[in-house]
Amino acid sequence: MSLAPTGREPKSMPFDGDPVARLRVPANGASLKLVRRMVREAAEACGCSEACWRDIVIAVDEACQNVIRHAYGEREQGDLVVDVRREGDVVAINVVDFAPPVDTAAIRPRPLEELRPGGLGTHFIKECMDRIEFREPPPGAGNRLWMAKTIG
Repeated sequence: MSLAPTGREPKSMPFDGDPVARLRVPANGASLKLVRRMVREAAEACGCSEACWRDIVIAVDEACQNVIRHAYGEREQGDLVVDVRREGDVVAINVVDFAPPVDTAAIRPRPLEELRPGGLGTHFIKECMDRIEFREPPPGAGNRLWMAKTIG
């Protein structure tokens, strides 16, 4: 796991806000514990209450799991970057991957009345965060999900 840029990563990621924490990890399940810890500590450093940082951690974990399962899928695994910023009274998180671009119009939660495992990650993200947008990824990246939560 790397906290420093690698040759495959754009040298800068021009995101808004004041940098709080940034982590680049392999896009696999073993990295998620480290991502959750970093996001929790970053949200706490921004002044988030326990309820607030828990929501943020759930949303980021779900987003990272979706990158692992769907953006990379069965292809060779790559990396993902989780970048936490403070934008005034908001914690903003960018989840960036280096997989092929996905059709963001096709990303939606399955109906809640369908009783089966899986498919609720986007639902959890929308419930936990105040704003969610797919934004233009930095050069060299495939996809970028931006999420924001008011500090509370």
